Amino acid sequence: MADMRYYEGLGRRKRAVARVRIYPEGEGKVLVNGKPYNEYFGRQKDWECAVAPFEVTNVGAQFNMTVLVKGGGITGQAEAIRMGIARALVKVDPEYRSALRKAGFMTRDSREKERKKPGLKRARKATQYTKR
Repeated sequence: MADMRYYEGLGRRKRAVARVRIYPEGEGKVLVNGKPYNEYFGRQKDWECAVAPFEVTNVGAQFNMTVLVKGGGITGQAEAIRMGIARALVKVDPEYRSALRKAGFMTRDSREKERKKPGLKRARKATQYTKR
């Protein structure tokens, strides 16, 4: 699999970063951090979210795919993979861009967890004020 030409896409979501490589003329094999995708993702919903760009463009089984993902939680990693797949598919065929953008897969969701502030319970939650 490493000898063939591939298309690469980088996806990010929260603290997760995914490097996706799509190999043309494949049969739909997917490895996530060296494991089959159904071993890596416990929930089917996370995997369906990750491969949604293939469903939008109708090219699912034409590619083999390897993914290196780190950081964040499982759902954040799945969404990072989704963005990486979308970016790689645009490199395969630029005509996919409009459909993927319309589905919202090309835009980085920049929301991250706000840091905890000193003297507060969480980022913004303060203790209850008592007058007496």
